[in-house]
Amino acid sequence: MSNPREFSGAITALVTPFRNGQIAHDDLDRLVDAQIAGGIKGLVPVGTTGESPTLDYEEHIEVIRRVVARTAGRVPVLAGTGSNCTREAVELTKKADAAGADAMLVVAPYYNKPSQEGLYRHFSAIAEATAKPIVLYSIPGRCGIEIAVPTVARLRAAFPHVNHIKEAGGSCDRVDQLRQACGDSVTILCGDDGLTLPFIALGAKGVISVASNLFPSEVAQLCDLALAGKRAEAVALHHRFQPLFKNLFVEPNPVPAKYAMAKLGLIASAEVRLPLCELTEANRALLDKTLAALAR
Repeated sequence: MSNPREFSGAITALVTPFRNGQIAHDDLDRLVDAQIAGGIKGLVPVGTTGESPTLDYEEHIEVIRRVVARTAGRVPVLAGTGSNCTREAVELTKKADAAGADAMLVVAPYYNKPSQEGLYRHFSAIAEATAKPIVLYSIPGRCGIEIAVPTVARLRAAFPHVNHIKEAGGSCDRVDQLRQACGDSVTILCGDDGLTLPFIALGAKGVISVASNLFPSEVAQLCDLALAGKRAEAVALHHRFQPLFKNLFVEPNPVPAKYAMAKLGLIASAEVRLPLCELTEANRALLDKTLAALAR
């Protein structure tokens, strides 16, 4: 069975711009407009790239409302509403739903490392709080646990709107496993810019991208080419941007991305919140070199 509503193509995991410790709303508005103008197919406010761990509850909902309002229906908004506390994730999901988000991106609970049964019950409680699509987010490198393929299939069978997964475990084999277990009923979205091409070749439908904060049109084109089966053109574009895909993660995300965006004038400040801190001098030089190569 196919998805009743499928999000696909290049979707941007938005940074949250700051200035003097506060959310820079004007920068956020400009970023949303630039993303849509660049051909991005959806926006994710307050995911990990949006520094959700250091936004307080009111700021979290405020960013979602702002992005929904600025987007004005031009592309879907997939709001980050995950938490390692089920009650908090349910409440964030309800608030994001009321704010007009089109879908929810829900990360696996981090640090407390529940069992697969615990994961099933956690995501079930969230699914019961909204009728809008839910994008599961499996990123074991950050969470310490993986959403197992049978758990994904079990959730999909119980809740038709649990119909996407952002897969960021770095394994192409997981795409095969998910496809075999769920067929077309679950849309797979790559969670690593550098793996977009192989994931799409194996059946993924797009990417939730960090790099598209900087280069939305190019990441959108890469996805479009790959989905259209234009392999040679897609590979050439991938090779051009592969150093950026790699170097945006030389330090914890979104520190390098915000530095590069400020360097390009896309946001006014590279400011992040503790415990994240500014990029080291050596890695600033590395990003400068990477951006200079792309400008040629």
